[in-house]
Amino acid sequence: MSDEAVKMLAAALTIAIGSIAPATAIGMLASKAMEAIGRNPEAESKIRTSMILAIAFAEAIAIYALVIALIIKFT
Repeated sequence: MSDEAVKMLAAALTIAIGSIAPATAIGMLASKAMEAIGRNPEAESKIRTSMILAIAFAEAIAIYALVIALIIKFT
């Protein structure tokens, strides 16, 4: 296996594995937020704000994985 093939495989695995956890976390966050809004509709704005902030933090992990994959590919 050549160096280029190993780099491509490593980059692909990095972004694949690095995006599974944030995707799962975002799904769980949205599910629990909708459940909380269903139970307490008066708190919708607070729940929504917290949910969006948590989703942004989870999405940042996927962006870090993308940056690492690009570094692996181009170095």
